[in-house]
Amino acid sequence: MQLETGNLFSGEAPREGAERIDMLVTGQRLNVERIVSMGHTSPDGFWYDDSRAEWVVLLSGAAVLEFEEDALRHDMRPGDYVLIAPHCRHRVAWTHETEPTVWLAIYHEP
Repeated sequence: MQLETGNLFSGEAPREGAERIDMLVTGQRLNVERIVSMGHTSPDGFWYDDSRAEWVVLLSGAAVLEFEEDALRHDMRPGDYVLIAPHCRHRVAWTHETEPTVWLAIYHEP
């Protein structure tokens, strides 16, 4: 049996203002990503708009997601998760500047 192993909290942190995305699992209808942010924000005017649903949990650090509809801002701390429906436009408004913010994102077709 061949095991693929790792640690969600290991690896080099990105430089300030950057983001690192590691694909952990890829499949026909499912992707799992580990995202590490450090002082990262989405560019002005940019909105994520995916055709798949996204379930994301914040494992460490802190972040604020912004949703285009109703200009809703959602503060996230470790353990918080959100299920984002397909084509729900959102962006990263803020991540912790000095502590790595580690996310686990699962993209799937509903």
